[in-house]
Parts: sequence; structure tokens; C-alpha cells
Amino acid sequence: MTALSDRNILILGGTADARKLAVALAGKGTNVTLSLAGVTLSPRDQGVPTRVGGFGGANGLAVHLREQRVELLIDATHPYATTISRNAEIAAAKSNTPILALRRPAWRPEAGDIWYEADDLKAALATIGSEPKRLFVALGRKEIAPLATAPPHHYVIRSVDPIDPALLPPMRETILERGPFSLSAERELLERLQIEAIICKNSGGTAAYAKLRAARALGLPVHMLNRPPLPDVPQGSDVETVIRMACEYLQT
Repeated sequence: MTALSDRNILILGGTADARKLAVALAGKGTNVTLSLAGVTLSPRDQGVPTRVGGFGGANGLAVHLREQRVELLIDATHPYATTISRNAEIAAAKSNTPILALRRPAWRPEAGDIWYEADDLKAALATIGSEPKRLFVALGRKEIAPLATAPPHHYVIRSVDPIDPALLPPMRETILERGPFSLSAERELLERLQIEAIICKNSGGTAAYAKLRAARALGLPVHMLNRPPLPDVPQGSDVETVIRMACEYLQT
């Protein structure tokens, strides 16, 4: 058995789970570096050594893994960060680095939910139709470009960072907030803004789930963007499972 002390771990993050995972593994004596893509302009303090920015694709990440003598790569990115996840799988193979993934389970509709699933934003908008509605949009600021030429709904768009005005539809208002959000706050928001439907991604987890509970209580339809396929690598569905798997990898 090899001690965990001073083992080098690189975590590809950007989620609350990634931050929790990094802090927990650092507490076990490992050398953890958390990597952020730089999408969020003002990220929270991560509690561990952090790098920001890309690696230059899969080849660049493979070089980094070799040069930094990374002994375990953990993909704990957002379920929709497909490019990063694919690059991680390729880089791990090129550099012969073990890889794990933290894949939190997708949300599932419950009794009372009114869900319409779509593969992308354009498909979701087509399902909603052209009759003007007040829509609450909970997507990343770089994912809303189709709204600029979408049907003339009134869009309420929530984002962590300011959005490029060129990406915004004519009839809109923006809300700059960072979750997690409570059920009471989400319900009050949806009622006050007279929202008629929600567009969001199936992110899973608890931080953004309150809006779905609020929609259920208010009888609002939710237009849910399906998750894209991700690489099939060893994975756990929660932080505790991935911690256990990481320790097993590093002790062999």
C-alpha cells in the first residue's frame, strides 16, 4: 500500500461538488490542484491551489499531466462540459494517467412535474411555440445565443456573470445571481415575474433544484435540455464515492 501523502491529483472543476471533492482530498494529505476553465468571471475561492484557463486541448492536457507528474485525473466538470470531458479521457490515455469522473445523477420528473425534454435550446423553443410567453431561462451566459433570433417571448435570464448584449433577445431582463437558491425564493421570483414556463439544463444535484420544486408547486411547464453523452470512464455519482475510489487508486 502506498501512502496518500504527496500524491499528485488534478481535478477538472467548476462545480460545487468539485470544490468539495478537492478540499476533502487535500485534507487527506494529497497534493490537489483544482483547474477551472475560466468561464465564470469571478469564481469563489476554491480552498485549494487553483489554476484558471485551458490546457490547449487534449494534447496540451496530456503534456501537463506528464510534466506535473499527475497520478490521478478527476473530471468533476459540469455535465454539459462535453469538450473538457472528452479531452480529459484522451489526455489520460495519452499520458497513461488514471482517470475518474464525478457524474452526479440527472434529475427525474416526479408526480406533478410538467416536463418537455429537448436536445438543445432551439428544439425547446420550437416546443414552446411562437405565442408570446414570459419565460425564465436558467442557462450559461454562453449558451443563450439562439435567443437573439428566437420567437418574441419575454425572456427573464439568470446568470452568474454579465451577458454580452449581442447575445440577448430584444425583450428581456437579466438577473445576476449565484446559487444555491431556496424554494421560497424561487417560488417568489417566479410568481412576481409572472413566469409561464422555464427553460433549463438537467444539471442534477441540489444547488439548482429549487426552481423545479417551485415550478411543480405552481404548475409551470419546464423545458429541460437533455444531457449530452459523456465518455465512459470509471465514475462515482457523489463526492463521497469518488473520494473512496480515489483513495483506492492511490493506495495501489
